[in-house]
Amino acid sequence: MDDELGTMNNGQRTMNHKKSLFRFREWPVYQGAKSFRKRVKILAKRLPERERYLLRDQISRAADSVCLNIAEGSNKLSDIDFSRYLNNSETSLEEAVCCLDLMLEDGYISKEEFEDHLKEAEALGAQLIAFGKKVRREGTRL
Repeated sequence: MDDELGTMNNGQRTMNHKKSLFRFREWPVYQGAKSFRKRVKILAKRLPERERYLLRDQISRAADSVCLNIAEGSNKLSDIDFSRYLNNSETSLEEAVCCLDLMLEDGYISKEEFEDHLKEAEALGAQLIAFGKKVRREGTRL
């Protein structure tokens, strides 16, 4: 092995080193995604029952997907693959913001609540974009 992260001479990674498993859990972008998810889930629970299979489920799945794509992409073998998963996280975040727009338009949340969640989404989006650029520039062995 060349380094402590479990990289072999031929460039393939091994899974026998702790740092290569579940490393996404330590990343600030993942922590931010979990925080956004938690707040969105609380908001979704307030939606009326008639929105159970519409906005409530949609925004919940989108918020889950932001986290899940970060995790799933974290151990891809190429930087390009990992970058695609980070982009999927960004598009899921876009979907969640669209749901927030609809919730505002339908009168389920106040303008202040919308602005508060939008601000958090913008910060998370900026983190995802910056992290994706870093992965493409420096590689997945961050």
